[in-house]
Amino acid sequence: MDFQTIKQQLSQKEYKPVYFLHGTESYFIDAIADELEANVLGAGEKAFNQSIFYGKEIDARTLIDTCYRYPMMSPYQVVIVKEAQEMKTLNDLANYVEKPVQTTILVLCHKHKKFSLSSGLGKSLKKAALVFEAKSLYDNQVPDWIQNYLKQKKRNIQSEAANLVGEYLGTELSKITNELEKLVINLPEGTTITTKHIEEYIGISKDYNIFELQKALSNRDIFKATRIVIYFNANPKKNPLVLVISSLYSFFSKLLMLYAVPKLSDDEVVKTLELRSTYFLKDYRLAAKYYSATKVAAVIGICESTTLNQKVLTSTARTPMKANCCEK
Repeated sequence: MDFQTIKQQLSQKEYKPVYFLHGTESYFIDAIADELEANVLGAGEKAFNQSIFYGKEIDARTLIDTCYRYPMMSPYQVVIVKEAQEMKTLNDLANYVEKPVQTTILVLCHKHKKFSLSSGLGKSLKKAALVFEAKSLYDNQVPDWIQNYLKQKKRNIQSEAANLVGEYLGTELSKITNELEKLVINLPEGTTITTKHIEEYIGISKDYNIFELQKALSNRDIFKATRIVIYFNANPKKNPLVLVISSLYSFFSKLLMLYAVPKLSDDEVVKTLELRSTYFLKDYRLAAKYYSATKVAAVIGICESTTLNQKVLTSTARTPMKANCCEK
């Protein structure tokens, strides 16, 4: 079952006795668990009928005993286990899952990785529970997700602005939503969000950002690259060096992959490199004209050593990147 279907069921107060939420994207898991925590019970019912545990602190026997309790002056009790991946006796819940108490809503939040549904508990979950795998988005899915998120908040966003946010913040949805909420708070309903809004409220400049730096490096525009790095040095909080190096590492790693797939079509290359569309492929094609595979490997090595060595990282922040990336 997908995320939107589950959200729709919850809005219609259609509940299941067991929810097993697992996977790599914590945002989806938290959103479903928060919805159940906030809206199943009224304010006066929660004191007696809502229990929240953490995986490190709870064992299967205690959890099952809690689930067998009857709700007090309420049709349901809600039992939520956060960080269920840290529960040592998690697999001992198999028998309960197959025959759950119908007046208990048990929510198991298994974060950061996919749970094996071929295990004993997994087979029980497939039979009797609502199982949702929270998958991380691919890079090329993020701009559309941003547009849909803001649409639900009754705001629109230009494609260029959505791409800018997605490119700069990556695929971690919790981080993205934190930044998008700044826009929601500051801009009225009906606003069409532009790159100027992004710069003003999130701090991502249209002209001075890591992706403009990548473009400058792609065509060996030393003047532009140096100008951007000077801006980064003057605004370190907006452009943390760790993020800059990480983004450059990702770009040049994908560029290195491009050399390995010379005979693939553009669509196949986009899929292999996990790009948003063929539109973004042009930057990699351009960079391939200026950088040999050997030079790309050297740049990747610089990124790796900079990340590992905090002293080098600090000194690099004060040194124009042209010396490392453009000239090599």
